[in-house]
Amino acid sequence: MAPSYENLPMEDDEFDESQIDFTDIEEQYQVRLDEGLDAFVVVDGLPVVPEESKGKLIKFVLRKLNSVGKVKEDGVFMPVNDDGQTEGFAFVEYNAPSEAVAAVKQLHGVALDKKHTMAVNKLTDIDRYGREGRIDEEYHEPEIEPFQQKEHLRSWLGDIDGRDQMAFYRGEKVGVFWNEKEDAPEQVIDREGWTESFVQWSPLGTFLTSMHAQGVQLWGGKGWSRQKRFAHPGVNLVDFSPNENYLTTWSHRPLQVDENHPVPSLSADEDGKNYIIWDMATGKPLRSFATIDVPSGTDAEGNPIKKKMQWPTFKWSADDKYVARMTQGQQISVYETPRMNLLEKTSIKIEGVMDFEWAPATPRREGVKTYEQLFCYWTPELGSNPAKVGVMSIPSKEIVRTRNLFNVSDAKLHWQSDAAYVCVKVDRHSKSKKSLATNLEIFRIREKGVPVEVVDSIKDTVINFAWEPKGNRFVLITTGEIPAGAAVPPKTAVSFFAPEKLKGGAIGNFRHIRTVDKKNSNAIYWSPKGRFVVVATVGSQQSFDLDFWDLSFEKPKEDKDDKEKELNANLQLMATAEHYGVTDIDWDPTGRYVTTVASAFRHQMENGYHLYDFKGTLLREEHIDRFKQLLWRPRPATLLSKEEQSEIRKNLRNYSKIFDEQDLAKKNTANKAVVEARRAMLQDWLSWRESMIRMLEEEHAEIELNGGQIEKLDEGDVEEIEEIVEEIVEETEEVVN
Repeated sequence: MAPSYENLPMEDDEFDESQIDFTDIEEQYQVRLDEGLDAFVVVDGLPVVPEESKGKLIKFVLRKLNSVGKVKEDGVFMPVNDDGQTEGFAFVEYNAPSEAVAAVKQLHGVALDKKHTMAVNKLTDIDRYGREGRIDEEYHEPEIEPFQQKEHLRSWLGDIDGRDQMAFYRGEKVGVFWNEKEDAPEQVIDREGWTESFVQWSPLGTFLTSMHAQGVQLWGGKGWSRQKRFAHPGVNLVDFSPNENYLTTWSHRPLQVDENHPVPSLSADEDGKNYIIWDMATGKPLRSFATIDVPSGTDAEGNPIKKKMQWPTFKWSADDKYVARMTQGQQISVYETPRMNLLEKTSIKIEGVMDFEWAPATPRREGVKTYEQLFCYWTPELGSNPAKVGVMSIPSKEIVRTRNLFNVSDAKLHWQSDAAYVCVKVDRHSKSKKSLATNLEIFRIREKGVPVEVVDSIKDTVINFAWEPKGNRFVLITTGEIPAGAAVPPKTAVSFFAPEKLKGGAIGNFRHIRTVDKKNSNAIYWSPKGRFVVVATVGSQQSFDLDFWDLSFEKPKEDKDDKEKELNANLQLMATAEHYGVTDIDWDPTGRYVTTVASAFRHQMENGYHLYDFKGTLLREEHIDRFKQLLWRPRPATLLSKEEQSEIRKNLRNYSKIFDEQDLAKKNTANKAVVEARRAMLQDWLSWRESMIRMLEEEHAEIELNGGQIEKLDEGDVEEIEEIVEEIVEETEEVVN
């Protein structure tokens, strides 16, 4: 359609072009940015170099750009100004729009070198948001909002009495309370409908997590205000990275992101995904993933058996730098944070891998000075190949140690908290496959060559194993074979192990200390500080035993047997207890108290909790209707050095005197309150009596002035009043005919 020239003002056969309406032509031939330029990105923050160095700079930048996709040949345009210098930015064209999206998501904010950080944006976004009318032509200095003081998220650590907090979830209420030993907990906050399914503390205790249909909310600070929220409709589970830098949320239903009804922080990239990994600082998703069914082997007909979902699916390294998951049972995918790019662009292929676990602390292997994180994995027997356990170093992907195993039915990986050892509990079957036995393969990570010690003196199947936190002792529970059709499970045995004492403080081989037979125990709960352990029967309808053990009991030298003198342990049963219907057991972060819970999540019988001290003395017992959770608030690692901690332990007896005085004063606080209240009441009465006497004296003085003859009452005068009271002792009624 041609523009219309009718009725235009003419002057000397000339016309004004500015008055011609070209909108119809512009609309017809306008380039649709979203269709034509969606494979382009703009990279800013580049170094400014002379034109002769531009080629080298482009090659250097392409190394980063090609890590997420393939840049077209001659797809980088880097303008040069009149002075022969680059402008510090470049236009880049990828082969596909999806690669441009990946570049924005993974390369934006990535350091190019020590002085330069890339800013990567889609070209269409820059043009869309920079069109006329959306950016002011005149520069206006941005307004800096006034500083607002935020709540101290770790203020609870400054409690003058050194108390710990715990969260209670009962009925529809969630509350946070101070633990008061023998007395009832002191309420900090209590809210109705705070969560819709359960609550969870973050690993360092900074946040309390509440779960809702629309997502996850984090609460904290002295006023318990909402600190963060993450929108994930239908969320079921949540998991934090060890240092609280990242958060993983999961829903069994794939996300549906509707452009007409957008969800905050979520984009089309999250559509159809089940997992979202979030950046805690920004509140934005880093990457999302769909659920993958990982087979756990094959059945008799060769069909793959789907493995039950493992949570957490995404497992974090000790320093939050890496997160990994198994995919397809053939490989482990390791991602680097915060970009969430696949390490070296490839997954680690480990045929048939069944499970893996990161070391819970940064390892310190002998002779290794470079940075590394370790994870341990195992694979089953495949054809004629034996089962295998391996330890791999990241980021190098070097296999540090492997161990071949035979006749393996199952294996479990157990790291010690300081990453000094990893124990592989191997269940072996006999050649006839009719009986099972267990042996322990202990990898000594910090020793040269990572030697493996085998503990094979275990005749029965191990059903539970636990390392001592920050220690080198362990406890395990074994059981015999379950007879077919048996209504009552077989008895269990609890065994304790410790290393031999060697000269110079070296750690010797692990030796058996003692086994306690004919038990019903099935769970092990170590104190977070080590030394003390509770061995219990949990989730049983027949038994509810709790055994409190001390592995460093101070015995007189003459009472120690020869075995205990050789080993790094002195075992002592301190107390036994029972809690009907116990479902959960948890230590407080200081190792002073233990709580046992009968949760309404499991059954409806006598819900509530018991509080014990570390010796097994019952301090408090509360039965609470519909009691669901009791969670101790974790504490971050101490800021004291090892030398300062050692000094405190040496002078603990001196400190204990102060603590005893404080405890005694606290016990007498209630009595003091009663005495003070009575003294206050007496003082009030005496004050009232004096005021009444003064009032009477004033009245008498006034009567005397008016001619009255009333004597003035002195404070010592006594006034006697005689009162006659008639009382009917007995009354009878007689009818006379």
